[in-house]
Amino acid sequence: MTTLNKSKVVIAGGSSGIGAVLTKMLAEDGADITVIGRDANKLDKLKQELPSVRTAVLDARDRAALDAFFRTTGEIDHLVLTLSGGKGGGMFKELPLQELQEGFDSKFWPQLNVLQAALSCMNSEGSVTFVTAASAGATLPGTSGLAAINGALEIMIPILSAELKPLRVNAVSPGMIDTPWWDFLPATAKEQVFSDFSAGVHVGRVGRPEEVAGAIQHVMSNGYINGVTIRCHGGLG
Repeated sequence: MTTLNKSKVVIAGGSSGIGAVLTKMLAEDGADITVIGRDANKLDKLKQELPSVRTAVLDARDRAALDAFFRTTGEIDHLVLTLSGGKGGGMFKELPLQELQEGFDSKFWPQLNVLQAALSCMNSEGSVTFVTAASAGATLPGTSGLAAINGALEIMIPILSAELKPLRVNAVSPGMIDTPWWDFLPATAKEQVFSDFSAGVHVGRVGRPEEVAGAIQHVMSNGYINGVTIRCHGGLG
């Protein structure tokens, strides 16, 4: 295990949910953290809670802005890609393919954009961790679009680890996690979705963001985990 104390970390999409929890955990470890994201208000709130964390308002779909940002960072030890979006779910027969395209535009391309822009800055003994989703392998009806987005990222992981060695490249794949991502649903509908999902999970509940963030932290600090996707879904069938 390698210490994350004083290591330089960039978290893309770390202003809320799993990314924000990870930011707090790494700050407690003494890491030197920069969080990038699109929402200035969320970043300001994070900065108020964690004054030691640097933030940058960036749209990961804007490659020129990313290139300019990484020209200023110096060497980075660890890169975490928690960027995501809410489009792409639904039964395929009724799924608007435009929404699926928007799903790719909000997660697949931004994660790759950030990685490619950051590569010239990465410490060759450091790590890159994608955050995907259990939909990639869960075969649940209504998730074919989400599976396509996350599966496309996951299938790249072992290939990227071979191309970019000795830089480690991994993914952490969460199941259903209780984060603000679900707040678009009315409270009763959200409760029902969580209840239905919990019935099919071996641990009998949805996950907590701290549990996924802990898995990411472990992958970052364990120098012998490479080229794999770690499932963190409670035993999803």
